[in-house]
Amino acid sequence: MAYVVTENCIQCKYTDCVDVCPVDCFVEGPNFLAINPDECIDCTLCVAECPAEAIFSEDDVPDDQQEFIALNARLAEIWPTITARKAPMPDADANNGTTGKRDLLVE
Repeated sequence: MAYVVTENCIQCKYTDCVDVCPVDCFVEGPNFLAINPDECIDCTLCVAECPAEAIFSEDDVPDDQQEFIALNARLAEIWPTITARKAPMPDADANNGTTGKRDLLVE
């Protein structure tokens, strides 16, 4: 069972999680990170490192975020792997915790 990046990452894109991932399973898009479920080894290290608290085990993804399970898998097929920490998006702190960001996701 893989871990999943959910809505709160949109417009934040903190990359603290990337630093601790032992298998480089994160992929990066313009304003969101996703986890490649085929590469994730369920180590849980990324969960505690995410300032946006946007990463969940597949079994624990909130009901209103279930679409992100398939979305992470699909984006992992088209986005490049990110292996090093980068600065978050300019307004990351202001966007952290806001809801209704799904339509802002740039694929």
